[in-house]
Amino acid sequence: MNTLQRQRGLSFSGFIFGAFLLVLVSTIGLKLIPVYMQNGEINKLFVTIANDPEMQKASMREIRLSFSRRASIDNITAIKAEDIEIDTSSGRPVLSASYTVKIPLAANISLLIDFNSASR
Repeated sequence: MNTLQRQRGLSFSGFIFGAFLLVLVSTIGLKLIPVYMQNGEINKLFVTIANDPEMQKASMREIRLSFSRRASIDNITAIKAEDIEIDTSSGRPVLSASYTVKIPLAANISLLIDFNSASR
């Protein structure tokens, strides 16, 4: 029985490389989660305002004011009321906004994420 068995396992350099990738992916993920959660809050807020019976006949100023109030409660900082486009031609308000969020990662490296939120 002269069979050679190869050792299997992870080398130290392989372990360091894997750990580096895990930390990198975790760091990026932890920075992206709040941005996507805020986008979800913005979408939910747009739908809430568009379906609010009091906002059906409201002016654009009143709709923006309602957004500002609700955004301050939900701590939404990605957009302001002035950034919202409001279309009332269909009889009910349709709110939409296109915005970009810049996420600093390290030193001079950043991620730019474009969002298009709407109440449709």
